[in-house]
Amino acid sequence: MTGIVIDASVAIKWVVGEEGSEDAVRLIGGPRLSAPDLLMSECANILWKKVRRGELTRNEALLAIDLLVRADIELAPTRALASAAMALSLDLDHPAYDCMYLALAVARGDVFVTADRRFVHLVAERGGSHLQDRVRELRNHNGTLE
Repeated sequence: MTGIVIDASVAIKWVVGEEGSEDAVRLIGGPRLSAPDLLMSECANILWKKVRRGELTRNEALLAIDLLVRADIELAPTRALASAAMALSLDLDHPAYDCMYLALAVARGDVFVTADRRFVHLVAERGGSHLQDRVRELRNHNGTLE
């Protein structure tokens, strides 16, 4: 395994202090980070929700998305991942947009790190060993590929 695929549940913790932020920050500067280009849309939506709930100001959200846009993350086009993500979605009975991240990790031979405990447990229950070995929960991941 050569890199780490992250999802919005991890990336958002870099710019918004919340449970798991320290774990997420440990990923920076380690192995290559990548994500489907869907990451930016998901992060923007999370920030929008936080503004609506009064957790962030407009300016904080704008600064946060700017930081994420400039982050050292290789973004992969979702078009190339759509078929594999759809198959994973049907196999796992889980939303296809989450499966885009897993599809990228499988395609690249990378590890997928997420703070989404429910998704990690779902893959552990329904995915074969080839998927289980690819997914790690952020709080249990040490920031390396070991």
